[in-house]
Amino acid sequence: MSTYTARPLEPAVLKELRATDDAGERTVPVTDEEGGAPLRCCLRRSAPGEHIALVSYAPLRRWAAETGAAPGPYDEQGPVFIHADDCSGPDGDALPFTNSHRVVRRYSADGRILGGRLVTDRDPGGFGGAFDEAFTDPEVALVHVRAVEYGCFLYEVRRP
Repeated sequence: MSTYTARPLEPAVLKELRATDDAGERTVPVTDEEGGAPLRCCLRRSAPGEHIALVSYAPLRRWAAETGAAPGPYDEQGPVFIHADDCSGPDGDALPFTNSHRVVRRYSADGRILGGRLVTDRDPGGFGGAFDEAFTDPEVALVHVRAVEYGCFLYEVRRP
């Protein structure tokens, strides 16, 4: 099994999203009274009292802009939580948000969905096994880890 790295949203992307999100909406920071929001900037859950924002994010669109891919109808956007102000990013390299059912969705180099797999914390091999399985297919360029309940993007893992 290889070592895989969860990719948080890049600082330049976060700067843009903190002003205007990928749906063209102005970002509105709030104080998270309860905590527990999955933050895509530092790949941890928010603590009560932190300033966060819920923004619309288009992960494939941004990846396609980097790579020249054209995801067409797979260019979706959805809600993600980020810190409303700069943060230091992830603290460590452990895979985040693995304590629940997740979908590992596979994408080709041109941005098309190649399939997906439900992963639970009880699966032998866990998320690393799901990534190993995905990347044995030479057509898979990257995977997204998504929440099952809402389909929200959590993070991206690229081919090692």
